[in-house]
Amino acid sequence: MATKGTTRTLWSLIGVVVFMGAMAWAAVPFYNWFCRVTGYGGTTNVATGASSGVLDQTIKIRFDASKERGMPWDFKPMQTEMTLRIGEDGLAFYEAYNPTDRPIAGQAAYNVAPFDAGAYFNKIECFCFTEQVLMPGERVEMPVSFYVDPEIVNDPDAKFAKHITLSYTFYEIDLPEETLEETQAALDTKPDESSVN
Repeated sequence: MATKGTTRTLWSLIGVVVFMGAMAWAAVPFYNWFCRVTGYGGTTNVATGASSGVLDQTIKIRFDASKERGMPWDFKPMQTEMTLRIGEDGLAFYEAYNPTDRPIAGQAAYNVAPFDAGAYFNKIECFCFTEQVLMPGERVEMPVSFYVDPEIVNDPDAKFAKHITLSYTFYEIDLPEETLEETQAALDTKPDESSVN
């Protein structure tokens, strides 16, 4: 028969396991939020419009894509790099494909390397601003428009950057309620194959 000490230890261990599971589940969205708020880890800025000026100096932008472990989508940049003048608007595309037989929602976390350049990389529009839902077999092209702030040339550290890498990592999230309702409605109206024969 278990003693009170053993029972207390068992419940403590269960509590630790539940807590660690919850922290693992929340790690990616929390990190994404933390980076957006603090600018840590090369997090970019959000711009409301185009740059106020364009310089003759150019910079190379590289594009990278990855997925959280277990994310079933295919996800890749549609171009590996481009060269822009500093301050010039750029437009790049990423492609995502859902090869499964179920709808999947995803959210993209992002950062910029080198980290010093993150404060000068301004996104005007981006698929990463909202959650994305792909239906079974759906393939989409997702745009990101951006520019590098000309103020980068006045930063004692960032001004030496010859290239900037924009990286996205997609992780799976819970489907929005409206998508669940639409999926269920579609399943409810699908004819019963067993009754057709």
